[in-house]
Amino acid sequence: MAKDTGGAATSTTTAPLLGSVNGDVEKNNNERPKEPWKGEFVKSIVYAGLDAIVTSFSLISSISAGRLSSVDVLVLGFANLVADGISMGFGDFVSSSTEMDVAAKERLVTAWEVRNHQRPQQQELLQHYQALGMDAHDATMVVNIFTKYNSIFVDEMMAEKGTLPPDRSEKPWKNGLVTFAAFLVFGSAPLLAFIILIPFTDNDTHKFIGACILSALALAILGIAKAKVAGQNYLFSAAITLFNGAIAGTAAYVIGWTLRNVAGLED
Repeated sequence: MAKDTGGAATSTTTAPLLGSVNGDVEKNNNERPKEPWKGEFVKSIVYAGLDAIVTSFSLISSISAGRLSSVDVLVLGFANLVADGISMGFGDFVSSSTEMDVAAKERLVTAWEVRNHQRPQQQELLQHYQALGMDAHDATMVVNIFTKYNSIFVDEMMAEKGTLPPDRSEKPWKNGLVTFAAFLVFGSAPLLAFIILIPFTDNDTHKFIGACILSALALAILGIAKAKVAGQNYLFSAAITLFNGAIAGTAAYVIGWTLRNVAGLED
């Protein structure tokens, strides 16, 4: 009888604790976090576009401060845009290819270590799981299971060292092409004002103001897209992106004005 009473007492003691834990978990998980915007080339499009708009607008600002004509703005702007787009696209291709080559080489080294020094690798992975908070028994069981599957074990060892396995589905040339296209498309936004306003005005100042408006609009759109990718606040992300563009454009304008009016680079 005493035994049953003790068991009941034990159940009564633990039940509120379990209920409390479950209640906390339900409270914390009541609202599901927003998922980031997924897409194979989203990152390349967003960040190449942001760089292109800031670069193009900064160039326009410096040229306008130097009081060059609209033709000069268009010629220099599009020439610089294409050159930078090629450079960025090729840079993305090279960096992606290099990253894949390094990961593939690292996997070969890790596979050799697993094949020839399996026991130290198992011990290293065991210590890693224990450091993450897993108890010794569970960590040992997990490592023993992974040991049965050589490819998975190699990938786990790479992840433990901070290197992701090479993504064989990734195509570096596609990343480079998307970066180049995004740079051209979004970088053209500040220059469009000088083309759109040709039938309406010959005033270069009005065209520069139009470029400022189109650049701000493009930056705000990409800032919102960046927020969607990263799961951030839309308004804050758009404001930061606009602030970045404003600082870069202002700096370029001041430098152009200084070179023309202070450094003596007059017409």
